[in-house]
Amino acid sequence: MAGVQPSEVHIRINSKRHSRRMIHPVEIDPPPLPPSSTSATASPAVYQEVKHFKKWVPWMIPAVVIANTIVFFITMYVNNCPKNSVSCIATFLGRLSFQPFKENPLLGPSSSTLEKMGALDVNKVVHGHQGWRLISCNWLHAGLFHILANMLSLLVIGIRLEREFGFVRIGLLYAISGLGGSMLSSLFIQTNISVGASGAVFGLLGGMLSELITNWTLYANKFAALLTLVIIVVVNLAVGILPHMDNFAHIGGFFSGFLLGFVFLIRPQFGWVSQRYAPTASNKPKFKMYQCILWVISLVLLIVGFTVGMVLLLRGVDANDHCSWCHYLSCVPTSKWSCNTQPVSCSTTQTGNQLSITCSNNGKSGTYTLPNATNSEIQGLCLQLCS
Repeated sequence: MAGVQPSEVHIRINSKRHSRRMIHPVEIDPPPLPPSSTSATASPAVYQEVKHFKKWVPWMIPAVVIANTIVFFITMYVNNCPKNSVSCIATFLGRLSFQPFKENPLLGPSSSTLEKMGALDVNKVVHGHQGWRLISCNWLHAGLFHILANMLSLLVIGIRLEREFGFVRIGLLYAISGLGGSMLSSLFIQTNISVGASGAVFGLLGGMLSELITNWTLYANKFAALLTLVIIVVVNLAVGILPHMDNFAHIGGFFSGFLLGFVFLIRPQFGWVSQRYAPTASNKPKFKMYQCILWVISLVLLIVGFTVGMVLLLRGVDANDHCSWCHYLSCVPTSKWSCNTQPVSCSTTQTGNQLSITCSNNGKSGTYTLPNATNSEIQGLCLQLCS
C-alpha cells in the first residue's frame, strides 16, 4: 500500500501593501495528518490566511486641515487690511486682502492681528500667565504661502500615518509635537511672535522617520521613503527662514515627534503576528529587543526634555544668551523684508498739516504732510516706517 504524502501548508498574506512592505512568513511545521489507509494520492493543500495590520479610515487629519483653513479665513477677516492700512495686496478681496509685502511676504495678516488671535508671545506666556498660547499658536498661520505649505505636508504625511496607526496615536503625536515645538520656540524667540502648525507637522515627519527605523524590516522601498521624508523636511526648513516662520518650532516639533514615534508607532514583528494563525510555530516575542530599548530611551528623553523645557520657560530663560548666531536659524533678514515681527505701535503728533510719527519699537521717526489723517492712514504709515 502506498504511503500517504504529507500535506503542503501555505500561508497567504492578505494585504494591500505588497509594493511597500516586504513580508517574510514564519516557517511552521505541518499539522498532523488524519489516519488514512485507503488513499494513495497526496492530500489537498491546506491554506491559512494571515491578516495584516488593521487599516484605519483617515478622518482626523482632513478635519485638522479644514479647521486650520477656517481659522485662517477668520484671521484675515479680523485683520481687515483696507481699514487698518493705506496699501494692501489683492484689494479685490475686500477685508480679506493681504498686508503689504514688506510687512508680511507670506501674504497674510499683520502681527498685531496674529497676536490678538493667540500667537505665541513669550512675554505673555511667562509674565501674563497665558500658557494657552503654546497651543493656540499651532492653529494660526502667517500667510497664504505658510498655510499652503503646512497643509499640503500635513495631508501627504498625516493621512498615510493615520491610515496605518489610527487617529488616537497620530492625534497625540500631532498635539504633543506641536507643544514641543512651541516650547523650544519660546526659549529662542524672545522678542517676536510665532505662529504655525509647522511644529506639529514636523512632529509627524519625525514620527515617520522613527517609524521607518523601528519597523525597518517591514519596508521594501526603504530609501524611497527616506528620500520623500528628506525632501519635505528641506522644503519646510527653507521656508522657515522667512519672517513669521519659526524654525525653532520646526526643530522642536521634529525631535519631539521623532521620540514619540518610537513610543507610539512601534509594530509587533511579523513572526509574532503569524504564529496566532500557525499554533505549532515556535513562540516569538511580540517586539524585538532593539524596539524595546528605543521605546524606553525615547520615553525617558521625552519626560526629561519636556520637564526641563517647561522649567526653563517659566523661569524666563533666554537661550540666545548661550548661542549668539542661533537666531539666524529662524529668520534671515534681507532688503525685501525685516525679521522684526513684533506688533508695531507709534506715537503721533499733528501740527497743522504736519503729522509726526515715532515708532515705539525702534525709535524711528518721520514727518508727513497729511491734514486730517484718519486712523487707517496713520496705521499704514506707522507700519511702513517701523517695519
